This record gives sequence, structure tokens and C-alpha cells, in this order.
Amino acid sequence: MSAQPATTSKQQAPGGSGPGSPDGLKAGLKNRHLSMIAIGGVIGAGLFVGSSAGIAKAGPGILVSYALVGLMVVLVMRMLGEMAAANPSSGSFSAYADRALGRWAGFSIGWLYWFFWVVVLAVEATAGAKILEGWWPAVPQWGWALIVMVVLTAANLVSVSSYGEFEFWFAGIKVVAIAAFIVIGGLAVFGLLPHSDNAGAGLSHLTDHGGFLPNGPGAILTGVLLVVFSFMGSEIVTLAAGESEDPQRAVSKATNSVIWRIAVFYLGSIFVVVTLLPWDSKAIADKGSYVAALDSIGIPHAGDIMNVIVLTAVLSCLNSGLYTASRMAFSLGRRGDAPAAFGRTTARGVPQAAILGSVVFGFLAVWFNYQWPDTVFDFLLNSSGAVALFVWLVICFTQLRMRGIILRETPEKLIVRMWLFPYLTWATIGMISFVLVYMLTDKDGREQVILSALVALLVVGFALVRERITGARGPAAADPATKESVAP
Repeated sequence: MSAQPATTSKQQAPGGSGPGSPDGLKAGLKNRHLSMIAIGGVIGAGLFVGSSAGIAKAGPGILVSYALVGLMVVLVMRMLGEMAAANPSSGSFSAYADRALGRWAGFSIGWLYWFFWVVVLAVEATAGAKILEGWWPAVPQWGWALIVMVVLTAANLVSVSSYGEFEFWFAGIKVVAIAAFIVIGGLAVFGLLPHSDNAGAGLSHLTDHGGFLPNGPGAILTGVLLVVFSFMGSEIVTLAAGESEDPQRAVSKATNSVIWRIAVFYLGSIFVVVTLLPWDSKAIADKGSYVAALDSIGIPHAGDIMNVIVLTAVLSCLNSGLYTASRMAFSLGRRGDAPAAFGRTTARGVPQAAILGSVVFGFLAVWFNYQWPDTVFDFLLNSSGAVALFVWLVICFTQLRMRGIILRETPEKLIVRMWLFPYLTWATIGMISFVLVYMLTDKDGREQVILSALVALLVVGFALVRERITGARGPAAADPATKESVAP
């Protein structure tokens, strides 16, 4: 497939990517794809496999932890939705930071976000390989990781609609599984599933075994640290919107529905777990929260069922991670902040070099995970661990500036508005900053914040030096349509 050269900003069609738009990306994502990406984006593998640690720390109070982080995500998504609806862009918050805060900010947050997702590729490929090796041990774990990465890379290289179709079904399975879990578990909690061991249990588990906060109010904050990273991925829909048929509608719909999605999928499913079983149940610690809950209501082969669902969540995260990393690399290439090849697309509208560049580092990270899991890969994992919170923080500061820019230049595009601006924006900045500071009091959290901050400082320092050498805007020019910088 031959690459199409990147074109100048003067030719850019209004509204970002679209059929035949000169940036080369095609509007291959249908509304059903975007809807399912938006719904499934908040359901990561971390919800299925990581929730038991949060329950062990905070007891039933983990519901408050999820609610606090959910509120933070809702506010961040509202801010991002405001900017994305006005200017859909493949670079999303990186392009907006470039515009509002300076080129150094767009460069820094774009590369940090890319780094985060490349490391996630290795984590998810390894997690999926472990499950598959358990089913078919004849193929070694590294072989399964290779197969999974190759298949999803091929899907992303074919067209954006291939990514959308894979994600539609992956996300659909997750959504159906959690919905079924909530319905069946809810019936058992309220005594409407007569053959369940938990029939008639009601809500007593919320206050038994030490009360709602058995480990004290401080455990809520510890729970926040454990659950915050399971929410990463909500922002993917704003990157994907640039390749949809109707970007503004897609972003508006996704932003407006984020509240019920978090309330149903996160709070709803965790509520079922902590009401079906005592929070200190040995089964939760041994089997995981969802498997233990399914076992308690007599669902046969609960472990196998959950492994299928977790594998689906892992593949979904891997698929979206590759898509997200490649689109961020594409946007950086278009703005002159990455190799120019990253900013070019094939005749099918696929940023081939950006995808291959991202997956090469993904394969490298997978290799590090097998070769040096406790040294090199552990460093990569910790040095990208707090990037999610840095991204959310940058989104907040960017929105503070972008509101004025949008009102001054294209006020008619302000169709999604942040509530109680600027007060809730500043409140969100305070919440995220508090979580980062509180992480310094936690042993694991402290290492993540310090290493992530050091990596961020290195990237920002490089960006500032580079900007100083190349000039205020460097080789890139501002795109009048998307307000994103693109390479000439």
C-alpha cells in the first residue's frame, strides 16, 4: 500500500477527518461503532481483575471510592467533550493543549500518552496470553502474545472500520456480560433467585463484618488509588470521533451518557458483589470478586465464564490501545512533533507508519516483560503509571484556556459546555492534584508518581529545549480548521 503525502493545513476540510479530507484519515467509523466504543471504553480488564484488591482495602466503602473517581472522570470527559465537539481531532487533548498551552504542552502530553498505551499493549498482550496458554498449553505464552498482537495489528492496518468492527463486538460482549451479571446478581440480592445460596441476603452485607467502612474513612482514599486506573480509556472516543461520520454528534452523545455508563457498569456491578458476599470473604481474595459472586449464586463454570469475559476485555483494551497510540503518533507527525512518516496515510486512510511504529515498541515492551519483568518492565510500568492522571490534569488546564478561544473564534461550535465553568474545572484540578499528592503516601503509588513525574519532566524539558531551538512554533503551521498543527 502506498503512502499518501501529508498535505498542508490550507487544504484541511472543516470538522477534522472525513471522507476525502486531506489529512488522509477516512470517516470509517459508523455511529454504532462510536456508541459501543463509548460504552465499552469505561469497562477495562481492571474492573474484572482489580476490584477484589479495592474491596479488601475499603470493604463496602469501595463504592464511595468508585463514585469519587467516577465523578472525576465525568467532569474530565465533560471538559474534553466541550473541546472535541468544537474541534474534532485525531490528536484530541494533545492537539488542544498545543493550541491552548503551547507547543511544548501538546508535544509532551502526546508522547507521554503514547508511551502509556505502548506499555499497556505489553501488559494486555501478556494477560491475554496467560489465559490462552491455560486453555491451549501446547502454544507457549510468548507465542500467544505474538499471535494476539499480529492479528490486531493486521486488523488496524486494514482500515479504521476493521478496528471499529472488532471493538464493536469486543465491547458488546463486555456490556452484555456486565448487564447480565447485574440483573442476575440483583435478583439474588433481593431474594428473587430462589435456588441461590444468597437468597434473602438483601443489603445486610453492606453493614455486617465491621460496618460500611470496616477499615475507617481513610480506606476510601486508598480505594481511590486502587481503582482510578481502571477508568482509563474513557477518552478514546474523542480521538475516534475524528474518523466518524458525524464527529460532533458522536462526542456529544458519548459525553452526555458517561454518567449513566459509570453508574451502571462500575457502581452497579460492584454493588452486586459487595451485597452478595461479605467484603472479607476468602472467596473474593482467592477467586476474584466477579467469579466469587457468580459462584455464590450457583452459576456453573463461573471461572471459565469470567476468563472468557476477561480475555474479551483484554483484547478490547489491546485493540483500542494500538488504535489510540497510532492516532496520537499520527497527530504528532502531522504537527511536526514526530517523524513525518507518522503523519502520512495509505490509500485506505490508514496511518500505516504510525501503527507499525507503535506496535514495534509494543513488541519490544512485551519482550522486556518476558526477559526482565522485575527490572526493566517494572520500571516502564511504574514510569507510565501516573500518566493517566497527568493527562486528565492537562485536559483541565487546556479547557480553561480553550473555552475563551472557542468563544472568540467559533462560538457556534460550543454545543457541549462544561458545567459551572470555571468553578468545577478548578475543583477537578484540585481533586486530581489531591490524588497525586495522596499517592506519595502509598508505597506503590509513591514509586509510580515519582518515576512518572521524572519521565514527564524529561519529556517537557526536551520539548522546551526543542521549541527554543526551532522557534516559537517550529516547522509546523496552525491548522485553521482543527486548530491543530500539521506538518507542511
